[in-house]
Amino acid sequence: MKKEYEAILLRIFLGESDQHEGQPLYQFLVELFRKEEIGGVTVLRGIAGYGKHSEVHTASILSLSSNLPIIVEAVDKKEKIDKIKFKLESIMSGAMVTEEIVKITSYEAD
Repeated sequence: MKKEYEAILLRIFLGESDQHEGQPLYQFLVELFRKEEIGGVTVLRGIAGYGKHSEVHTASILSLSSNLPIIVEAVDKKEKIDKIKFKLESIMSGAMVTEEIVKITSYEAD
């Protein structure tokens, strides 16, 4: 059976070396989102990118960076995303957050 609904995709851009409470920030966020029962979370590691200081970070063998770009994506209904955004304000430092409306299509066995 196919179900569709509208949701919010929250995308957090940060660096691999960003920390919170002594652990990688992306790892802290995954655990936070899980505790808050956010529908789905994925962490993506980039091979190249730059942020607000325009310093390029790359996985190139010639200039291997220890601070590669990380994107944490979380998706759920608007109410749950709005609730978690308030908690992010005290955690985030130097990261950029975007959000967009998405349509979720899930296929479940009858």
